[in-house]
Amino acid sequence: MRLQGDSASVWNEKRESMPRAELNEFQLVHLRALVSRLESNVQFYRDKFSQAGTGADKLKALSDLSEFPFTTKADLRSQYPSGFIAVQQNEIRRFHASSGTKGKPTLVPYSQADLGNWAELVARSLFAAGVRPGDIVHNAYGYGLFTGGLGLHAGIELLGAISVPASGGKTQQQITLIQDLKPRVLCSTPSYAMKLACTLEEMGIPSNDLQIGIFGAEPWTNELGESLKTLLQLEPFDIYGLSEIMGPGVAIQCEQQRIRSDAARHLHIWEDHFLVEVIDRKTEKPLPDGEEGELVLTTLQKEAMPLLRFRTGDVTRLTREPCACGRTSVRMESVRARYDDMLIIRGVNVYPSEIERVIFSHPASLGPHYRIIISKQGALDQLAVEIELSENSLYMITEEQFKEQHIPHLVNAFKGALGLSIEVQFLPVGSLERVDGKSQRVVDLRDTGPKVGLAQTSFENNRV
Repeated sequence: MRLQGDSASVWNEKRESMPRAELNEFQLVHLRALVSRLESNVQFYRDKFSQAGTGADKLKALSDLSEFPFTTKADLRSQYPSGFIAVQQNEIRRFHASSGTKGKPTLVPYSQADLGNWAELVARSLFAAGVRPGDIVHNAYGYGLFTGGLGLHAGIELLGAISVPASGGKTQQQITLIQDLKPRVLCSTPSYAMKLACTLEEMGIPSNDLQIGIFGAEPWTNELGESLKTLLQLEPFDIYGLSEIMGPGVAIQCEQQRIRSDAARHLHIWEDHFLVEVIDRKTEKPLPDGEEGELVLTTLQKEAMPLLRFRTGDVTRLTREPCACGRTSVRMESVRARYDDMLIIRGVNVYPSEIERVIFSHPASLGPHYRIIISKQGALDQLAVEIELSENSLYMITEEQFKEQHIPHLVNAFKGALGLSIEVQFLPVGSLERVDGKSQRVVDLRDTGPKVGLAQTSFENNRV
């Protein structure tokens, strides 16, 4: 990919600014080719298409895709390790894998063309967020089977920026690198960015050189983004991806869609590579733009493991309103939650992100570290939140006075936002474990017997 220069508004103008009619025709051509390849090379899809009475010959328009079967994570696990591979082994150049936190991980192969496309999509994503050639990029996503580190790394280098492959962990070393190299860009999970921010604050080290944060791999709220913006003095950008589809670089906020605490974040999806739908989870029918449902993605150009109508489990909605940046692709609202993460407490559906939003919206000086505890008392599920106090929480006030003032307010705020009573407990500074990768906010004790008190509970076997 040839860069058009620092003054260019987009990285790949031909693809990113393609007129909608031209883009739809491009998608249909690649969709037909994809279905033909799946019929020829993947037994799973051959069987599914036969059962549904569908196939490449049935694809007359993009809307015909709704007649094709979905692919789920359970399908991928059922065919582990190689049932979805669509190329010969000598065409594979790399494997990555999902984290496997909710079951067996899924292995994802990449061909040489896949790796090149991935790097290009990450490069255009970073460019959309304002990263430019010559920028120093501190990449604190984990390297290895997780797609974050290596996925960002290739795109950073293709863009012409300078990669600092810090990976996760060794926070003191990362602080030293940030001090000495003065990167303009930080790439990490929002949880680890918060750990870096708190460590810098504790050490009295300013982060004035950081200007852009590329945060992904877990849902995060605008309120958390505003905290990171204040602590790190940078603009936070939401990047979206998932291992099964490609990794980071499926979608991103552009500079015109920067975070505002009073507005939803919208991310451009690279539609020349991904056909996007949002479906009603119950009826499994596609929803019109603007309605919230489950994100479904089809890979249009992936070779080694192409997927048709993959159900991501992520909650979002779409918009096709024109963006001031000039990109013509559909935008998705930032993922506020995942259906798999939804908690059902006494008949009420609760997403962890809704709890986070209340915590970060509270005017008290609360710490950024919290934990959600689910337990059972008799036949009823109980929900509690442990919130770690910050260094500034007890300024000119005792801990007991702080609790008396703020616990009732938080309990009422949770009740108003969620329609549910939640127990609130404040913890001393440093009580909760800091994480180097994805956060583990939810502790489910319902399988370990009755709750005996939060302070006495061991969380060594947390189930997220």
